[in-house]
Amino acid sequence: MSNKEVQNFTRKIETGLRLAEKRMLEEKALHDETIVVSRTEGAFEYIPAKEVLATLQ
Repeated sequence: MSNKEVQNFTRKIETGLRLAEKRMLEEKALHDETIVVSRTEGAFEYIPAKEVLATLQ
């Protein structure tokens, strides 16, 4: 693969991941669910999906 092909492939993967994340957050927000976010040193935090979705928009 050429460098341009790798960059194009990488861009497509990143776009797909962002779309999947948004859809997952929308589904969880619809059902008033929370998500688990990893913080520094292995600490975990539970955040309502609606809050995370609001920060993305």
